[in-house]
Amino acid sequence: MPEPQYFIGLDLGTSGARAVIIDAAAQPLAEAKAPMSHSAFAPNDPRAWWDVASIALGDVLGQIDRRFVAALCVDGTSGTVVGVDHTLTPVTQAYMYNDPIDDPDILSRINSVVPLNSAARGANSGLARALMLARQSPYKILHQADWIAALFTGKCISDANNALKSGYDVHAGCWPQWITNLGLDSTILPDVFEPGAIVGTLTEEAAKRFDLPLSCVVIAGTTDGCASFLATGAQHSGDAVTALGSTLTIKLLSQTPICAPKYGVYSHRILGKWLVGGASNTGGAVLAAFFDTEVLAQLSMKIDPAQNHDLGYYPLLRPGERFPVNDPDLLPRLTPRPKDDVAFLAGMFDAIAGIEKSCYDLLSRLGAPDVKCVYSVGGGANNAIWTDIRRCKLNVPFHSPAHHEAAFGSALLARIGATS
Repeated sequence: MPEPQYFIGLDLGTSGARAVIIDAAAQPLAEAKAPMSHSAFAPNDPRAWWDVASIALGDVLGQIDRRFVAALCVDGTSGTVVGVDHTLTPVTQAYMYNDPIDDPDILSRINSVVPLNSAARGANSGLARALMLARQSPYKILHQADWIAALFTGKCISDANNALKSGYDVHAGCWPQWITNLGLDSTILPDVFEPGAIVGTLTEEAAKRFDLPLSCVVIAGTTDGCASFLATGAQHSGDAVTALGSTLTIKLLSQTPICAPKYGVYSHRILGKWLVGGASNTGGAVLAAFFDTEVLAQLSMKIDPAQNHDLGYYPLLRPGERFPVNDPDLLPRLTPRPKDDVAFLAGMFDAIAGIEKSCYDLLSRLGAPDVKCVYSVGGGANNAIWTDIRRCKLNVPFHSPAHHEAAFGSALLARIGATS
């Protein structure tokens, strides 16, 4: 009887790290998570990423026989970058996915050199952040998932999904020549593989630290949004996934790619398909700034989803939006605030649902298929009242995801990459 094979997915998000292990039949065997609060470092400090990733991985591995782990795959927040030295030690600050770059020189260079259809345009691009980091002359600039994966393989490798917003040409399969016209040495950027490709095996140090076999392969990962999509089971053109986490991320399965940086729209290729969409700065983080989890749940139960709750809001924590409008100066709108907290929360639910609808409407106008159904993931997907408000706005069927965790999507990618 052949030995079992296990596959690990490791997800780095804004709130912490999650790990999922599946078997060869894609059945979940174990799950674990570690919030950022478990680290002594700030959430935008790479040391915090490694702390929580290590905790989540250690906890999930404690639930299975480690000898049978065959592959590991990491996903991370899209556009988050950090500069490292030859030892993979961070030597710059990390710029997070929602940190806009307002340096006029960098923005001017991007506007004059980067093609209009590139996802690397704009103040919120990974490329803008990379240009800032390049001033400090690091050995390599890595995306969040790249750096975590590098601590397992010792290699500075990226994937086509994470590299997209940094300028990678997914059609040509390379960093484009115009990168050098920006004054950026392309050798400072990592080699790029297709998501699901085998990029190496564990270093002796990593294998010893987590008591894993040296034969365990590391698979080129993806962004947290793409991993969430894979986890749901969505597979047909017009299938859409809304991730309601700290921010709002939209992905729609399309036969053809669509790139419209003017609106923050870009397309990821993964496993031979195109995921069209973008990420808004609205989402659960705004709700959490006003209500803790328990209070939010209590207030939600008092909302009638059938009523009109439009207060003209645009919920943001700070100025700046990426999608469905790409405006680094867009101001939050959360006034006037009703005296009744139920009405205030309902107004925010309604506004975020309206932004979600605007995202899908925009994609349709740009040539993507109309939404046929929606899978919801992230913490906000668990709120039944909010889901009802969103269902009324979108007026399409809502389906239950096969799995809610992005880490499950990365585990699937690990399985596909190691067995194909």
